[in-house]
Amino acid sequence: MTDPSERSPLDLFRLTGRTALVTGGAGLLGAQFCRTMAQAGAQVVIADVNLLAGEALAGSLSFEGFPVIAVQADVTDPGSVQNMVAVALEAFGRLDILVNSAALDPKFDPRQDDNEFSHPGSGAFESFPLVAWEQALSVNLTGAFLCCQAGVRPMLEQGGGVIVNLSSIYGLAGPDQRIYQQPGQAPRYKPVYYSVTKAGILGLTRYLATYYAGQNIRVNALTPGGVYNGHAEAFVQAYSARAVLGRMADVDEMNGALLFLASDASAYMTGANLIVDGGWLAW
Repeated sequence: MTDPSERSPLDLFRLTGRTALVTGGAGLLGAQFCRTMAQAGAQVVIADVNLLAGEALAGSLSFEGFPVIAVQADVTDPGSVQNMVAVALEAFGRLDILVNSAALDPKFDPRQDDNEFSHPGSGAFESFPLVAWEQALSVNLTGAFLCCQAGVRPMLEQGGGVIVNLSSIYGLAGPDQRIYQQPGQAPRYKPVYYSVTKAGILGLTRYLATYYAGQNIRVNALTPGGVYNGHAEAFVQAYSARAVLGRMADVDEMNGALLFLASDASAYMTGANLIVDGGWLAW
């Protein structure tokens, strides 16, 4: 065991020589995570179903001098997931960090595509379509299962690794549906699948942490609160009134927590859930 007095606190956050793979890597938070770990010294694999978006991000980071590649990955397809890991190993020879950020997340902001899976109708439970429920479970929960299953194999061969699963405050508490209602508009709801799958992510995290006990594989969850992404002012005000800090998170405010969980700074943590929610759950 290394003498703690010999380790600089800042050194604990460095990821030099490690390979990190981020699913949903071209998404709002995924892109932030890719940049953060690259800046910390990691070789980064951006895995996303949208290859063009992944390649654009990889090109931007590569232009800045970071070792980054992009790969198309459908987390619901076992073959695609296995290929994703194979590409990472072929490019960088190892896999040290897996961040499961890919998910269907029904947003209430103007950038969100309004399709039947990301935002099916009003989201009302009584009429929620089975096909949307099954698709969401396939992406949000089975997808994380498949990625962990494929990603942990090289970690076992290497003798260790880190997995970070993205959950949500709605995996710990039911959505306050009042904040999604707008005067003069038909009711809309955060749909059932989001809470259910994000709660399942926490169960998967604890299961894997204990399953790999003694094998130097740490598995933790990161639970963000709401992140501002061009939302309507009425929604921002309603959401912010529920947060102790009185606002939504800025897009870069999960980066420190992610880096903490991915690095040796959290070396004595596994099976844990790090909540970064501006105090939403503290009331």
